[in-house]
Amino acid sequence: MTGRPLSRRHTLKGAVGAAAALTAASATGAAPAAASDGADAETDGTAKATVVLVHGAFADAACWNPVTERLQRQGHQVIAAANPLRGLTHDAAQVAARLAAIPGPVVLAGHSYGGAVITQAAATAPNVKALVYIAAFVPDTGEVLGELAARFPGSQLDAALTPVPVPGPDGTTAIDLYIRTDRYHDVFAQDVARHTTQVLAAGQRPLSASAFTDRVSAAAWRTLPSWNLISTRDRGIVPALQHFQATRARSRTVEVPTSHLPMHSRPDAVAALIRTAARAVNP
Repeated sequence: MTGRPLSRRHTLKGAVGAAAALTAASATGAAPAAASDGADAETDGTAKATVVLVHGAFADAACWNPVTERLQRQGHQVIAAANPLRGLTHDAAQVAARLAAIPGPVVLAGHSYGGAVITQAAATAPNVKALVYIAAFVPDTGEVLGELAARFPGSQLDAALTPVPVPGPDGTTAIDLYIRTDRYHDVFAQDVARHTTQVLAAGQRPLSASAFTDRVSAAAWRTLPSWNLISTRDRGIVPALQHFQATRARSRTVEVPTSHLPMHSRPDAVAALIRTAARAVNP
């Protein structure tokens, strides 16, 4: 089951509850793709879009491994980009630079905090032709992620974070955020095997707290088509916020009954949505 397709959203649904969550993380290692995965792989020799995957907070590019494997088996060129997690302004600039080095069209996907990064990065990347949001932030120009999340209370993330003072780039003290290892499973991945989430929690990368306070400088979804996977059992970025953002962006949307880590718990659904966006770019 890959989720229930919904029609394009044009009006806001009332949203109650949701999230102060800058998250991400996931998994390494993927199950074999279904036998039909490569049945309609692109083989006509035309320029195909490269799929670029941007991870969110507390993770690295390996969190996309189950999805990367499926897309590669389906004939797609995939790049799982590094997201430095040093704040939205810095991270978006780094991803934009990576996009500039890719020839041809790009389908750009972001998970969680990575959704905010791709929203800003794609605004200066003319080769990006479609955006895909996976349990993600989808901010508008001028918004701050911390304020956006606070509009939809209910996330379990804040109480699960551990702040760690670290030397900042200007010599002052900065704050890095980690998820408490004893809360990682229940907050982010309640439908993933506990022994797997223990490994993920142990290897998590920190998020700079400045990601909560950086102001979004541009919103590429205002000019680009977008797709959105809403995790209906998400305890990080809760569903009410995800619905609000998808509606505002007029995204083509699917709902999947999963936790905040659908790349690990529901990789077939994630790959299918990205594949749909890629087909729209290369019909």
